[in-house]
Amino acid sequence: MTSALINLAVEEKSQAVTDWAARIGWVVGLLLFIALLYWLMREGWKWRGTLQGDLPELPAAPATAAEPRLTMAGRYHGSTTAGQWLDRIVARGLGTRSRAELTLTDQGVAVVRPGAQDFFIPADRVRGARLDKGIAGKVLTEGGLLVITWEHGDRQIDSGFRSDRAAEHPAWVEALTRPHHPNHDMEGAR
Repeated sequence: MTSALINLAVEEKSQAVTDWAARIGWVVGLLLFIALLYWLMREGWKWRGTLQGDLPELPAAPATAAEPRLTMAGRYHGSTTAGQWLDRIVARGLGTRSRAELTLTDQGVAVVRPGAQDFFIPADRVRGARLDKGIAGKVLTEGGLLVITWEHGDRQIDSGFRSDRAAEHPAWVEALTRPHHPNHDMEGAR
């Protein structure tokens, strides 16, 4: 019996030792690969901004604001060339997603973005509004995105917004696609 135990003890092998040098090499290689991909994406973003450098400065809201017709709190998801929902515009901060507060007045749409550049869409530059399901980098359910089409410089731009309360979107589309008459009561659309 003791010889059987001795034979059994001789036949057992110890566990293989982990090759730490190889593992560390793989981890370092993977981290370098991820860093390279991040750097390439960042350079692509900067290059896109350079190509769109002819975009004029964004309009600022008038110093004296008119009476608000509609307000909305939500998110700004980005801007694209009108009709080309994947052609993102990154120049002048339009590529920066952020929280946003929109205010519609007779003068236009004021977009206040904490942590990003605010901008103003003058009323005479608004070309339309619609409900859509996507804009570059963001796809939602049908009608989940308010897209305002406006003219800036020589470009038509689609800017995408999502309200914290999506039920507000149709009132915005209606208000932006038909002219406002001072005697029209917009209180019900708020």
